[in-house]
Amino acid sequence: MNLLNHVAIIMDGNGRWGLKYKNSRNAGHKEGLKTVEKIIKQTIRHKIKFLTLYAFSTENWKRPKKEINYLFNLLENFLNHRINELYKQNIRLKIIGVKNFSSKLNKLLNASEKKTSKNKKLQINLALNYGSKFELINAFKTLYKKKEKINEKNLSKYLQTKNIPDPDLLIRTGNTKRLSNFLLWQLAYSEIFFEKKLWPEFNEKDYNKIIKKFKNIKRNFGKI
Repeated sequence: MNLLNHVAIIMDGNGRWGLKYKNSRNAGHKEGLKTVEKIIKQTIRHKIKFLTLYAFSTENWKRPKKEINYLFNLLENFLNHRINELYKQNIRLKIIGVKNFSSKLNKLLNASEKKTSKNKKLQINLALNYGSKFELINAFKTLYKKKEKINEKNLSKYLQTKNIPDPDLLIRTGNTKRLSNFLLWQLAYSEIFFEKKLWPEFNEKDYNKIIKKFKNIKRNFGKI
């Protein structure tokens, strides 16, 4: 049975769910937050140590400004009201991506990371303004600048996921089968599950079913 240490999730389908059921993409984002909370609880129950959530990509800036503002307001509200609860649950929050948001949001993100930095039960890596190609280019630039040998070990030192083990499992909801510039280096040997359900429809039963399947997969890592 495979050990499961790190789950990464592309939470796709909020906007489509919102349009389908509430005639509002923003309503889908709000509903999707409820799914996040359910998945965090199940992740703790399974004693998984790392959970990486793709919340906002470098490409998402192309969306309407109204929707982007709503997303960041939703995030601010969540952190303001729930960070103490995460802290009490021994959950650590880490942001991966480039923090070039409003000074208010940057301050809140930094404070949330600092407050939870010593927590050990679960580390939630929130990918915000994250793009894997940008991450890799910057890592190579740093290697060149420092005149270090280009190899896997050295490159990994300059990724935003430094000191975080690579995901064992990637789940993407929303019936879309692509990686969308997410953890391209880190997902090299991850097991990938594409789920038809939109993110707000994804539930504990779906998550547990995928975990069970993962644990019984024969993982060869290039061997026979």
